This record gives sequence, C-alpha cells and structure tokens, in this order.
Amino acid sequence: MIDQEELQHLREQVDIVDVISSYIPLTQKGRNFFGVCPFHDDNHPSMSVSREKQIYTCFACGASGNVFKFIMDYEHVSFREAVSKVATIAGVETHFQIHQARQTPSRYQEYYDAYEFACRLYQNNLHTKSGQAALEYLKKRQIDDACIKEFEIGYATRESQTLTTLLQGKNYKKDTLLKSGLVVENAYGLSDIYVDRVMFPLWNLEGKVVGFSGRLYNDEKQFKYINSKESEIFKKGELLYNYHRAKEEARKKNQIILMEGFMDVIRAHTIGVKNVVATMGTAVTKEQASHLKRLAKEVIICFDGDAAGAKGTASCIEELLNLGVTPKVVRLENQLDPDDYIKQYGKDAFLRKLNNPMSTMDFKLEYYKKDKDLSDSGDLTHYVKEVITELSKIHDEVLREVTLKKIHDESGLEISFLKEQLEKQKEQKETTSVLEIKEKKIEKKRETKYEKAEKALLYYMLRDEGAIRIYEEEVTFMPTKEYRNLAREIDLFYNNYHHMELADFMTYISGKEKMEEALSTIVSLPLKEEAQKEELRDYARVIREYTVKNEIKRLQKEMAGASLEEKTRLATRIVELRLGDR
Repeated sequence: MIDQEELQHLREQVDIVDVISSYIPLTQKGRNFFGVCPFHDDNHPSMSVSREKQIYTCFACGASGNVFKFIMDYEHVSFREAVSKVATIAGVETHFQIHQARQTPSRYQEYYDAYEFACRLYQNNLHTKSGQAALEYLKKRQIDDACIKEFEIGYATRESQTLTTLLQGKNYKKDTLLKSGLVVENAYGLSDIYVDRVMFPLWNLEGKVVGFSGRLYNDEKQFKYINSKESEIFKKGELLYNYHRAKEEARKKNQIILMEGFMDVIRAHTIGVKNVVATMGTAVTKEQASHLKRLAKEVIICFDGDAAGAKGTASCIEELLNLGVTPKVVRLENQLDPDDYIKQYGKDAFLRKLNNPMSTMDFKLEYYKKDKDLSDSGDLTHYVKEVITELSKIHDEVLREVTLKKIHDESGLEISFLKEQLEKQKEQKETTSVLEIKEKKIEKKRETKYEKAEKALLYYMLRDEGAIRIYEEEVTFMPTKEYRNLAREIDLFYNNYHHMELADFMTYISGKEKMEEALSTIVSLPLKEEAQKEELRDYARVIREYTVKNEIKRLQKEMAGASLEEKTRLATRIVELRLGDR
C-alpha cells in the first residue's frame, strides 16, 4: 500500500482545477469551475470542479473523485500510474517514492514474471542459429530489426521443453505453470505450448506481457496461429493490442485507429502510423469501446476489407454509438487487410485512406445495400427501413437531409414520405424513452425514508466530524450494505488520520469499486453544505428506527412456538425497544 499521508502531501501540491483544465476546458461560475464531462456523452457542461474541496462531480452521470481518480479514468491507467503522473505534475521526481519495499506483490506476479521471462527468452532465441529461418521469414514480410525490437518479436525453438525446464528451474509449481497458459500436460509430462513458431507478445493496458500469439513461418499444415488461452491475467475482450504504446500518440492527435490484427498494427507502425490499436480478432466489446472513447475524440475503424470486416465494423459502430461516440470508417478494396494493403499499395495510398474516412452513415448505406436488389420491392423496403432506423439515431440535421436525398435518388420515394417515416420512428423512440424515464422515476420513488436518512448522514459524515461522532454514538449500523460498508470506512479513516478530507478519503478507498460507486452517489446528492446538529440526530433516529423495527419483527417471529415464560421475556424486550426508540 502507498502511504496515505504521503499521498495526501502529494495531492496538496497540485491544484485539481489546473490538472483537469489541461485535459478539458473549464469555465468558472461562482466558486466552482464547469466543463463538459468526458465520462459520458455530455452536450452541456455538467462537470463541476471544486478548488476548495479539490474534487470533481458530474451531476449528470455521477462521476466523481479527486485528481488521482480523474487521471485514472480519463487516461485509463492504474492508480499507481496516476500517482506517478501527479508526482510529475507537482515536480516531485526522485523525492517522491512509492515505497516499493513495502508494497504487497500482485497475487498474479508469478504469472507476470513467467511471461516476462518467456518474452526475453523468445527474443534471444530469434537471434540464435536455431532462429535463423524465423528471422528470415520476418525480413521477407518486411519487418525490420527496429520493428522486431519495438514489438519484442521472438521465436520458440523446436525443443518442446525449453521454457518448461527453465521455469521449473526457477521453482515454479506445476499448477502455476499449467494455469499460466505457457505449459501443457500430455502423456509425456509437461511441455511448452509454443514450439517452432514466431512469437508475438500480447500486452495488457499497462504494457505487461500477458499472452502470446505463435505463428507458423513454414509451410507445415498446422494451425497458422496458436493464441494464449484466457487466464487470470489475460482477458482478450478487455484488452486492445498496442494500447500502452498508442495512448500517448492518440491523445496528441486526438485520434485513435482501430484494426483487427496485430500484424496490421505492426505494419501501420512501420509507416509512422502509431496511434493504432487492434482487437486481436474478437468482436468489439463494451470494455474495449470504453477504452477507445477515453483515448481520443475521433475513432477511425479500419477493419479488413472483406465481408467479415464489414460485419465487424457495423457491430463496432453500435458499441461506440451506445457510448456516445460516432466513429468514422475506412474500407479497403479488394478485401485486403491493412497489412496487405500497405504492402501492395504503399504508405501514401494508405494515408490518403486515413485522411479521408467515410462517415458512419455512408458506411451504413453501403452495408445495408450490399447483396440487395433495389429494383426488388422486398429488398428496397427492407433497405429503406434499415436506413430510416439508423437516421433516427442521428442528431445532425444536415446529415439527415443529405442522407434522405440519397435514399430518394436510390429508391424514387418522395422525400416528404421518407421524412414522415423518420418522424414516426423518432416518435416511437421518444415514447420508449419516456416510458423508461417513468419507470426510473417509479424506481426512485420507492426509496424509503431509511435509505434517504442513510445517504444524508453519510453526506454530512464526509463534511462534518460531528456527524461522524453522531454515527459512532447513535447509529453504528446502516440498513443498506453498501452504505454500511462506506460508513465503516469513513469512521475508520477518521479514527486513523484524525481528520476528514473528502479528496483524501477518495484516495483511501481507491480500487474498491463498489465503495467508489456508493461514494459517487453520496457526493452528488443535492443537499446543502452544512446541517444543524438536530438534523443529524434526526437522520440517526430514523436509521435507528429501522434497526429497532427489524429487531421487533425478529422477536415476534421467535415468540411463535415459544413457552409462556419465554413469550413473556420476549414481549418485555419488545416493549423496551419501542419505549427506547421514542
């Protein structure tokens, strides 16, 4: 654990307003600063940044935190990386240490170490006599020494137990080796999964090797690629290939390019296109789409030029639109992937493609039109309905008009009729939205007085040490689990550090996802800054009433089937509880 007092000292050396304004524009209104929230599709400035409290809060999506949390979520980096960035901003370099000697090693450290060792071994193998053929294969594919070094490409030798034997020599247990995904067990014992293959390491978001893709480089009739199976440290749907390298370039250009395969990324890198990542062949997940959104404002999808690539592009667009991101699309002719396209047509041709991407709507028109005969009434009807549905999601009036004109030209249908269909689609969508809002309001109305009291008391516990003392003396137990846990942490923090500073408490619970969610809910409550002592006692009384009520119910159930003497004792206890709660 990083020392809490040292973190507090570091946080106090930077101004959250200065830090956040280096990422997004902020405008001062009264005591606070406001900006467009980067954590949801925000059209109006809904994020408030308080210089006084050194925290930010979005009143639309509920995002909140201190300077560490903002950098973590905006740049999608670990807490430790966020701390290092704040240290750099503060100008604290060699003086600020993260007490590595006292850190608790990751529970997965053995796996990380094994993969790092394997990566170095494979790199070394490539430059030995046994790796000569593999190296020649890479050179034939126009992957030079600089690229090989940059992407840490290696070679797994023909000997089937090389890595296994070396890891066993480092005292790795059999169970750990098998779970790592580097070793397999067969009738002959343990052996390497990767044998006689060119090895491409796969990294997590922080740049740690967590998997491999091993490729054949000869004409043997086996699987061309063997990819690491999912493990404790390798979840393909949560990662993007080359993320750790691409993120800085993507933020500089405010643009990120998404491809399918790692060879596409490597090829793009050889022509100077470095703001590029890949899905590694999987359909884009919500997690990957979130990573893309945080990397840059402009997302360009450049998948393979075949039918599967078009289908994947359509799916990826939907995931991004759900997050409020409208991507652009590059389609490559002759069904080529970016790797082959660059090799066949060259750098300039590919850069022209990137500099002139098509809009999402133009891609959809092409996609829905494919394999349809617009002279056939059935195909035409299906096509027009699909495009109208897509147009209902678009807010750009100019783009709508342009697209309606295109459909008119293609179908012969009157623009007035198309607009009428679009309005019906929008009305249907709005009706659905209204129903959803009503349902949410109904859910909100179900909040009990006990929950309201819990949240209010927690709100003031974060601001008023007197509220913490009332909690300790009169409550001690919150009805709702997440608020109960949060109250205990607030109390523990206060007793350990003898103060309550919201920005520091946010650092204190960093990484505890459920607690951070509960805290965001509490921080964004529309309550006044201060409460009278009697108000706080009223909240405590309501919470206590819940505890008493539940205890009475329990005792009443216990009375059923109890002896007369026991019933008398329980009834007396119930009366005491009722009298004590008045």
